[in-house]
Amino acid sequence: MNKGRLEAFSDGVIAIIITIMVLEIKVPEHGDTLASLKPLIPKFISYVLSFIYVGIYWNNHHHLLHAVKKVNGSMLWANLNFLFWLSLFPVAAGWMGEHHFALWPVVVYGAVLLLAAVSYTLLVIVIKRTEGQHSLVVHAIGSDAKGKFSLLFYIGGVALSFINPWIGVALYFSVACIWFIPDRRIENAMREQGLIEGNNGH
Repeated sequence: MNKGRLEAFSDGVIAIIITIMVLEIKVPEHGDTLASLKPLIPKFISYVLSFIYVGIYWNNHHHLLHAVKKVNGSMLWANLNFLFWLSLFPVAAGWMGEHHFALWPVVVYGAVLLLAAVSYTLLVIVIKRTEGQHSLVVHAIGSDAKGKFSLLFYIGGVALSFINPWIGVALYFSVACIWFIPDRRIENAMREQGLIEGNNGH
């Protein structure tokens, strides 16, 4: 099965998600001063955080699929499951920004982050099983300590939000910062096997 359609469909969905998120930021109907933009600050912060997360997932998803040699039905469904949770980002981010990082919007946002991370982990597991134990994906990702660490941060963020929602927000930002540094495990593994040259990875 050709992976090209899977990549194209995923890229299209992710592009739509980003478009919907930015549309949640409405231009002020009244006021043409900088002060009139002040109510938009929480929504903008929520949008920036979510945009970073979607960008990180798009980047890692791109590298992951680039290393895949074959696609099967299980992988298609695992990918759809991942895209489903990713598609909830605009709703969760919009609610959190609209209510200025109140308790339940922050908790729900963290839950969406957690479930998106779990679904991505499941996608990786399916790909590993499909590709085989001696595949490039298995060699590159390994035990994925970084991914497991992120899951714990999401769970902690959701739990600690009941003490103070800003603690949860801080933990969500922390995970984004950790992943903002490009994850080059797959790219480096491909370079080791001579599939790409120099520093010009895909």
